[in-house]
Amino acid sequence: MAPTTPLEEAYLAHRERLLRFLRARGGGEAAEDLLQELWLRLAAAPYPAAASGLGYMMRAADRLMIDRYRSERQATLRDKAWAEAQPGMVDGIAPAPGPERDLAARQEVARVERALAELGPRVAAILRRHRIDGLTQREIAAEFGVSLSTVESDLRRAYARIVAIREEGK
Repeated sequence: MAPTTPLEEAYLAHRERLLRFLRARGGGEAAEDLLQELWLRLAAAPYPAAASGLGYMMRAADRLMIDRYRSERQATLRDKAWAEAQPGMVDGIAPAPGPERDLAARQEVARVERALAELGPRVAAILRRHRIDGLTQREIAAEFGVSLSTVESDLRRAYARIVAIREEGK
C-alpha cells in the first residue's frame, strides 16, 4: 500500500530508525506496539507538516517512552500500596485460605464429582481429558471411538450440570 500523505511518507521512511530508538529506550518486545501508538499520535498532530519532520517524530517517540515509564511506575506503586493495605499479604502473596474456605472448596469438588459420576463414566472422562489434559475435541473423539458431536454433547451435559451445581451453591 503506497503512502498517501507527506506524513505517511516521512513516517515510513524513518520507521526502522524510530523502531530502533524505541527498542533502545526500553521498548523491547513491545517496540512494534509502541511504534503503532507513535503513528496514532503523529496522525493526530495538529500540524501534519511539522509532524513529518524527523526531529518531531523522535521527540514524540521520546515523550511516548516517558509516558510509558510513568504509567508503569504508577501501576507498580499502586499495586504495592494495595498489597500493603491487605491484611496478611507477604511479598504480594495472599495467605493460604482459612479452614472454612478449604472445607467449602472440598465440599464443592465432592458435589461436582458426584454429579459427573451420575452423568456416566464417559462424560466425566471426556470432561477431564478436555479440561484437565488439554486434548482437543477431535483428539478425544478418536481416543474414545465416538463422533465429534458425541464429544460436544457430553461436554455440554457436563458443563450444564456444573453450572447447575454452582447455581445451587449461591
